[in-house]
Amino acid sequence: MEIEKGNAPMADDWITVRDACQLSGYHPDHIRRIIRSGEVKARKFATVWQVNRPSLLAYIKKQEDLGERRGPKPLT
Repeated sequence: MEIEKGNAPMADDWITVRDACQLSGYHPDHIRRIIRSGEVKARKFATVWQVNRPSLLAYIKKQEDLGERRGPKPLT
């Protein structure tokens, strides 16, 4: 898991969890879960978690490539 702590201001590649939710359509709890699991890069600036935008976009692309294989399957 790549989590950084720092005092640098947010750059264009770093977005808040709220912005990550709007960009991805994911629930904030899911964003926090993928931060904790290390599936996206994140850092904490004071009390605000920042998500690396390119890392999140790569995660979204990976999930889209998985397609319909995720989740419960219908009974046949």
